[in-house]
Amino acid sequence: MNPEADTLTTGDGRTALVMRRRFAHPPAAVWAAVTEPAQLAQWFPSEVTVELKPGGAMGFHFPGDDGPGMTGRVTDAEEPRVFAFEWGEDHLRWEITPEGEGSLLTLTHTFGDRFGGASFASGWHLCLTALGQILDSEPVDVDADKGDLHEAYLEQFDLGGGEIQGTTVRFERQLLRPAEAVWAELAAGRPVAEGSAVPSGFTAPRFEQGSVTQAREPELLAYRASTGELVRWEFGAGTGHGARLVLTVDGMDPRQAREAWHERIEHLAARLLELASA
Repeated sequence: MNPEADTLTTGDGRTALVMRRRFAHPPAAVWAAVTEPAQLAQWFPSEVTVELKPGGAMGFHFPGDDGPGMTGRVTDAEEPRVFAFEWGEDHLRWEITPEGEGSLLTLTHTFGDRFGGASFASGWHLCLTALGQILDSEPVDVDADKGDLHEAYLEQFDLGGGEIQGTTVRFERQLLRPAEAVWAELAAGRPVAEGSAVPSGFTAPRFEQGSVTQAREPELLAYRASTGELVRWEFGAGTGHGARLVLTVDGMDPRQAREAWHERIEHLAARLLELASA
């Protein structure tokens, strides 16, 4: 990974991931690799059809998926410097700059889901590795990420620290396992019902005692701690890596709550990484 070259910035409700990679190939070769459907099919996440002009139509189809796939629109096509397009609600911009006999490729991916940034970065990291192999006329040989790359980007982009919103602390984190597997890990195989004691996996230091107020496996568990704080775990759809966790804690000194629950979530994430890598 190239930490100094990969950045995640947020503004106006949108997030921009910027990734830069250098290749020992002229801009014309890189341009062909990022615009020609036959070459894109070897490294891009989906099969692509494209009308290569501003306003041109694009189609995206993932191998093995039924249905028509997604559509997009070309926003920029300036050979061999800039190729940009809309993909659903996202925007991707590829800029190619000459550097000696080679090129600098800059990808700017703009999207709305800030907490999906680590998933997008780890995915593009592997895609750009495959692109480099294609440009070098080598067979594509890229191992799928078992979670280490995803978690490294999550730490690099500081996406797991939690946010204080008044008296509430809110964590949102992309996990590496589906909701059913995360729930099983937290509940340790025990049934969870309203009014029952809270399984220890759903607790953190200073929040060990309490009773369940809501339970809907594997989507929601809420409980009122014995000291009065309300803790709420929610698991929803994520980016394809696993479930999206949203954890909120209300009623405690938010700085203390953030510290306690950050440690608990990091422990959970490490355990899920072990399971994903097994």
